[in-house]
Amino acid sequence: MGCRGTDSWSALLRVVAETDDAGVTRLVPDPRHLMPGRGAWLHPTGGCLDQALRRRAFGRALRVGAGPDPAAVVAHVEAHDRAPTTGGAGTTAG
Repeated sequence: MGCRGTDSWSALLRVVAETDDAGVTRLVPDPRHLMPGRGAWLHPTGGCLDQALRRRAFGRALRVGAGPDPAAVVAHVEAHDRAPTTGGAGTTAG
């Protein structure tokens, strides 16, 4: 969404919008792709997220009015960027 590039769904982060009782809309990361509702997809990188926020793409993609609060998605992407990469997923020492 942010960079407008395509990738497999397993490499992308799904984001959904949730509105609380006070009417505040927040963006929520859905890394397991299980939450109900309309989703927006982006690469879990700071650059792609920055582009999506700058272009206000979440509001259009999720069909929500005023700019939703992206704090949870920003925190998730920052944690993903800081996480060490592993060479072999599913391997065990022994």
